[in-house]
Amino acid sequence: MPLTELRRRAGALFVDNAFRGLATVSKLHPRADPARHNVGVEHNVRYSNDPAHPTRVLDVYAPLERSARPFPAVLYVHGGGFRILSKDTHWVMALAFARAGYVVFNVDYRLAPTHPFPAAFDDVSAAYAWVVENAARFGADPRRLIIAGESAGANLTLALTLAATHEHSSPFAKRVFETGVAPVASAPMCGIFQVSDTERFVRRKPRMLSVIADRLTEVEHAYLGGSKVAPDAPERDLADPLLWLERESSSSRPLPPLFTAVGTKDPLVDDTRRLERAWRARGARVEAHVYPGEVHAYHAFVWRPAARDTWKKKHAFLSDVLRTHEIESPAHPEPEAGDERR
Repeated sequence: MPLTELRRRAGALFVDNAFRGLATVSKLHPRADPARHNVGVEHNVRYSNDPAHPTRVLDVYAPLERSARPFPAVLYVHGGGFRILSKDTHWVMALAFARAGYVVFNVDYRLAPTHPFPAAFDDVSAAYAWVVENAARFGADPRRLIIAGESAGANLTLALTLAATHEHSSPFAKRVFETGVAPVASAPMCGIFQVSDTERFVRRKPRMLSVIADRLTEVEHAYLGGSKVAPDAPERDLADPLLWLERESSSSRPLPPLFTAVGTKDPLVDDTRRLERAWRARGARVEAHVYPGEVHAYHAFVWRPAARDTWKKKHAFLSDVLRTHEIESPAHPEPEAGDERR
């Protein structure tokens, strides 16, 4: 086996185990108990009765004290380069939203390369339709639906947002659009918003460390390499939603307010800057923050000042959006140190 391939596999194994180990260890912290935050969790709820898709499950995080009115809903889509991690490694993100007064649907989806594009979007589009139909029985209002995710999950979040606001020929996008419900806000964080041509990141920074360049190449090869969807097929918009957004000049429904943030040491930083420009060009509300010196998914490390500031700004933004819609906004306590860890 070539040394380059050995290096890539070793790097991938290290990253996979590091994230999984951190998520597991973090659950041992006393503040990781949802009950301490007045939050209850229902695990492994099926969002599809199709026997061909037994992995279509999600966890529901909800405030234990029920309100007289339904809570806003959050559909959370985890990251991991489309090929690793799960709702179980991203429990902290769901808890962070739920303790602020949202009902959170933390979704699993099929992973590449075993299940290349469009499997992940097929799954999350099914989850979107399920949440719209079933949110009320968990105390959530689907008319106040927010989509959020980070990294690869941010890609899927943006694609879902566009599918909900644009008529598209893809059956998966139609599934979202035909719910008749568009999100009131979208929060794709530190995302890879164009999966094709990941070499663009290396061209921008020729001295990028090989271990980072390898991880970026893995994303494209795993997600698109085994896909049967042709590069010029309309369905590829769902893998490259930023290109879709930059190409389109109008939508069937208004684009929702969008919140995003990224660090300057994140190799994906340019995609967030492009997203902000494209959203503004469409005349839609956007709040984007670029934090000097912060790395990829920095907001997961809540003990850092930049992470705490990001969560505070995101909660304030979403509360303001809900007020704009003349609906009750939830409280938004700042994350406590040790609460939110990957």
